[in-house]
Amino acid sequence: MKLLGIVGGMSWESTIVYYRLINEAVRDRLGGLHSARLVLSSVEFQGYADDMAAGRWDEVERNLLSEADRLVASGVDGILIATNTMHMFAEAIAERSGLPVIHIADATGRAIVGAGAGHIGLLGTRYSMEKGFYKDRLAERFGIEALVPDESERLEINRIIFSELCEGRFLDSSKRRLLEIIKTLREKGIEGVVLGCTELPLILKPDDFDFPLWDTLGLHAFAAVDFMLKEEC
Repeated sequence: MKLLGIVGGMSWESTIVYYRLINEAVRDRLGGLHSARLVLSSVEFQGYADDMAAGRWDEVERNLLSEADRLVASGVDGILIATNTMHMFAEAIAERSGLPVIHIADATGRAIVGAGAGHIGLLGTRYSMEKGFYKDRLAERFGIEALVPDESERLEINRIIFSELCEGRFLDSSKRRLLEIIKTLREKGIEGVVLGCTELPLILKPDDFDFPLWDTLGLHAFAAVDFMLKEEC
């Protein structure tokens, strides 16, 4: 089994779910008392959130590369960034570390193509929705067109993520608002919705929808297990 390095803590609410899903999947595939070989470098998230809000992306990148250095020093075989937004630096981390980085958009894109869809809605932080690193990768690698909400809705989703979900608060009123935003996207012809923030699956569940929902956290976790067990399975 390969040793996987995880950059987590963005937020720790979702990193907990990653840890559980990865270990459950290893146990289910190998049986007995098997569990995942993991090294977790969990960041102090407030500084990252402040830097993102202020547009200090060079500082964010510098700090992420330092986390990657720590994981490389620990002897990991590959890296998982346990958040969608920070994948804007996935290529820089791969280049710096010389290791495979399991890309969350690739795991998601494969699932969308497997479902026969090509026109989807994308929800996430405003950075994931507005910057090209996510939508462009889905388009270029998988031929998927991603539609995002309008600006006011993007700001509201971002507020819910950072001011509520990352703090472990899951309000019914916010869930209703997210469902309203998704309904608006659906009226524009999307074939399903991508929860492109690892906190969104903490409040939105498959039972809330009667059309496809792609949980990027779960898809990413299972892709990590595929990587770890490639020789065993």
